[in-house]
Amino acid sequence: MIRTAAMAILFATSFVTHAADQASAKADPAKGKLVAESICVACHGADGNSMTSANPHLAGQIEQYIYKQLVNFKAVDDKPAARDNAIMAGMVAALTDEDMKNVAAWYASQKLKPEAAKNEASIALGKKLWRQGDFKKGIPACAGCHGPAGAGLPAQYPRLAGQFAEYTEAQLKAFRAEERANDPEKMMRMIAAKLSDVEIKAVADYAAGLR
Repeated sequence: MIRTAAMAILFATSFVTHAADQASAKADPAKGKLVAESICVACHGADGNSMTSANPHLAGQIEQYIYKQLVNFKAVDDKPAARDNAIMAGMVAALTDEDMKNVAAWYASQKLKPEAAKNEASIALGKKLWRQGDFKKGIPACAGCHGPAGAGLPAQYPRLAGQFAEYTEAQLKAFRAEERANDPEKMMRMIAAKLSDVEIKAVADYAAGLR
């Protein structure tokens, strides 16, 4: 039900606030630029504008969110990483906590070169799900967490506006299949489980066109 999803959203806030405090403490974008240019550039670009939809745009993404994802990719004390990705695990293995804060600050400070919605046939469905959700299926409006314009909410929910539709679609499907499980209180997994392939594609494409 939508009430269940709303409760999960409230619980999730407490899990991410700590990451927000950590990411903003003493972050140095200039040092982060060096990390981006030496380690991240091949996949995400030096300025965070990726050349391929397999790798997300990071330019203009919320600083605390980037930091949280980097932390989640990193295995700690022989425990598996919260977010399973062999490539990213290799990238973050050599990064210190300070490095991750700095590169998050760098990418957050860059200007996004946004994507555009491409499928006019699904715009109406994507818009409905984004703004209203689907009460009958227990799907809350995407705008409730990610904002009416897709700007996200600092320390909690990522910016989706202008992101590759293909990347957003892939992540929603990963949440649905529980292949990605680093969402607090299973919030995204519960929502994605109720979305069809058509709905996922529509909302991902709509988000790409938001500004």
